[in-house]
Amino acid sequence: MADHADLTPADDDRQQQIIDVLVDAFADLMAADADAFRTKFRKMAADPFAFYRGSACLFYADMATLSDRWCDERTSRVWIQGDLHAENFGTYMDGQGRIVFDVNDFDEAYLGHVSWDLRRFAASFALLAWRKALGDDAIDAVLRRFLESYLDQVQAFVAADDDRSFALRRENTEGAVHELVLSTTERTRIGLLERMTVIERHQRRFADGPRTRRLDDAEHAVVLAAVERYRETLPEGQRRREVTYDVKDVVATGGFGIGSAGLPAYNVLIEGYDQALENDVVLSIKQGGVSAVSRVVTDPAIRRHFEHEGHRTAMSQRALQSHASPFLGHTEIDGVGFVVAELSPYELDLDWDDLTEPEEILPVVTQLGRATAKMHCVGDADSDHELVDFQTEDAITAMVGDRREELIADLTAFAHSYAQRTRDDHRLFVDAFRAGQIPGISSSGAHPLR
Repeated sequence: MADHADLTPADDDRQQQIIDVLVDAFADLMAADADAFRTKFRKMAADPFAFYRGSACLFYADMATLSDRWCDERTSRVWIQGDLHAENFGTYMDGQGRIVFDVNDFDEAYLGHVSWDLRRFAASFALLAWRKALGDDAIDAVLRRFLESYLDQVQAFVAADDDRSFALRRENTEGAVHELVLSTTERTRIGLLERMTVIERHQRRFADGPRTRRLDDAEHAVVLAAVERYRETLPEGQRRREVTYDVKDVVATGGFGIGSAGLPAYNVLIEGYDQALENDVVLSIKQGGVSAVSRVVTDPAIRRHFEHEGHRTAMSQRALQSHASPFLGHTEIDGVGFVVAELSPYELDLDWDDLTEPEEILPVVTQLGRATAKMHCVGDADSDHELVDFQTEDAITAMVGDRREELIADLTAFAHSYAQRTRDDHRLFVDAFRAGQIPGISSSGAHPLR
């Protein structure tokens, strides 16, 4: 029986499962900020792809019941991104000052089955392609290209002496990915500062706006203390010595996307590389959420490795990016974990809007496959952590063995099956939301969590 045959419950049962999974994952946050979740759910209601992006918890509830032939003792315990959908790729400036194209967004990252990332991407592309009215044959060809590129790059790492030096840059990219890298190089820190801040009396501060809130003295002191704790979490040798980390301004903010509704966050403006106002740096301090993967991977040894969700998020990103930003760290506020990162002008997401034809999409997914392989293979025994004590590329190669064509066929079939399941789930979710059946959230107004 194929892996994807397990996922066909009756509509009434499935609708209740969707409600139960969402409430279990988000009940505390719904109670804290029902309005934020009403906004999140309205965004998820827009179309099946938006629903898929916002419901990673449902995907992993399904994965927990799925027979997975593409894992073994080692490949079921590797660093994964956790929410590898087609829109979670883009550019950033790495710790070596290079503009690179890679996987982004590590809020769901954890240790789990390597196949879960591949399945989540494959189903996401099938949903995206359906939105573009691409036929099944075109979807099959694109997913074959992605998986072949992934497996080829994994095999290349087996033969390489140093997989951590690999990166997709302007020198080795093409098509839309290459253009995105070039566009990123034109961005500047001063451009970001001009969008977010103003200068008054020769000092820079955040501009006031509808999505920011000024702090009272007590909350301001709490955030300053959190910044001090954050500085101690920066790895030795990665703290930017020319940055003083002196705080110039703080605001509370939000709106980090579908996945982060209800999570408290602050922006902190710090003195930059010198006293010139053009070099100031903006840090984001965002409460870490519970990884959807961690809800189904219950190994206590993994859980004990993380101090809190902010620590998990930062540590996961360091593991999955070979040269993470030197500003990446974590802190605590009132005993709750927060992840800290630079709001960098050098981050752009891959835009799929103008990628409409298979011949345009194929070279893009070739590079997505390589980026995914790099992410999986750098977070292993060569990294500065102890959770994965083997070479991931060797483990993946041994697990696949001579079943390469079987893996491609099986994950492609899963993509079609799960994309259809998600389209049905989207309809069931919208019906439940409109009918006020999600405890804690109604479609027209907030009411207490029952």
